[in-house]
Amino acid sequence: MLDLLPEQTRRWQAVESVTRDHFHRAGLQEIRTPLLELTELFARGIGEATDVVGKEMYTFVDRGGRSCTLRPEGTASVVRAALQNGLLSQGPQRLWYSGPMFRYERPQAGRQRQFHQVGVEFLGVSSPRSDAEVIALAWALLADLGVQGLVLEINSLGTVEDRKNYRGELVKWLEARSEKLDDDSRKRLYTNPLRILDSKNPATKALLEDSPTLLETLSEESKARFTELQGDLKALHIPFHLNPHLVRGLDYYCHTAFEITSDQLGAQATVCGGGRYDGLVEQLGGPSTPAIGWALGMERLILVLEAAASADSSGQAARLTAATRPDLYLVNRGERAERAALVIAHQLRAAGLVVELDGSGAAFAKQFKRADRSRAPWALVIGDDEIEKGEGRLKRLKGAAPEADQTSIDQLQPLDDLIGLVRLLRD
Repeated sequence: MLDLLPEQTRRWQAVESVTRDHFHRAGLQEIRTPLLELTELFARGIGEATDVVGKEMYTFVDRGGRSCTLRPEGTASVVRAALQNGLLSQGPQRLWYSGPMFRYERPQAGRQRQFHQVGVEFLGVSSPRSDAEVIALAWALLADLGVQGLVLEINSLGTVEDRKNYRGELVKWLEARSEKLDDDSRKRLYTNPLRILDSKNPATKALLEDSPTLLETLSEESKARFTELQGDLKALHIPFHLNPHLVRGLDYYCHTAFEITSDQLGAQATVCGGGRYDGLVEQLGGPSTPAIGWALGMERLILVLEAAASADSSGQAARLTAATRPDLYLVNRGERAERAALVIAHQLRAAGLVVELDGSGAAFAKQFKRADRSRAPWALVIGDDEIEKGEGRLKRLKGAAPEADQTSIDQLQPLDDLIGLVRLLRD
């Protein structure tokens, strides 16, 4: 579990701002759920045979003897909240959420035990068109953030009956080749065989290239639905690849499953994944309710954006991840000057400028070094001599635009003309 330091936090805020704007324009409403839920919610909703429930959850018994779990994902909590608060009786819900999740798994780049997700959940919508809209939301958001090399992979998981028929066929095929499976896949053979399709083991992946696919065993109705989704994606000019081995890691998915990957990190890395889960609401005690959603991991997304910024220093990703800088750095020293600088900083901030006030009382030379490090284009210098004259010295700093680096601008500015100073800095 990692700290987010100020510079990292600023990057997250920039991404979150773009995300909120996209969701607002799409008519989505934010929902916030607790970090802590009863363990039963995830055991029922995610599935006891999944790795998440079986191996990765942070679960403990509280003082009341209840088994509690730090949420490992967002969908089950959103559905529980919608049920408990009667949202589903108010018609279809277009919701989004963000926040920390927790899984006890091996930490690696872009994946920690406390990680953060942004997710979208459409509850009460059933048409393939709603699947296409949800996918389009994710695609447009990632493109607007400046992520390059996007690839959309889609598959259909069909209905419960489709998967039941396919499961028998897949287990029979795998049993005949069980000696070639990795240890984890052998354990899943009779508990969650579809998850074998998502194996990262190279030998198992090579073996599965010849396995029967779920698409081959779909009912005619499921095939027609999947064909309609593909037509909607083509109408939206969103390119896609069919991936018959794409499965989602949680038990509640059906019909549409999708992942969006990017090659910004060198190899294709998943930045967003989701799908349809028509049975989850009923599984958690509610009425039969169709639903679809997706989630993206913020840690992985930030890594992708940093790589995109390195590849294109003038692109959107570079603008989002660039270090911020104040409009003005206020250098000040001397008893009267320091009090005056405090007042001036307050007034300039009220006028809309970003002002960093040096509060160290150090020598001017040291303050100027900090001013340069701040990357502010200007410094306003106030000492007791300047207070006597009623003028501050406005200096161009090294943090100014490149074309101004070789130009030394040093001018006096009346301290009682802050409006003029604001105009000058904004011009």
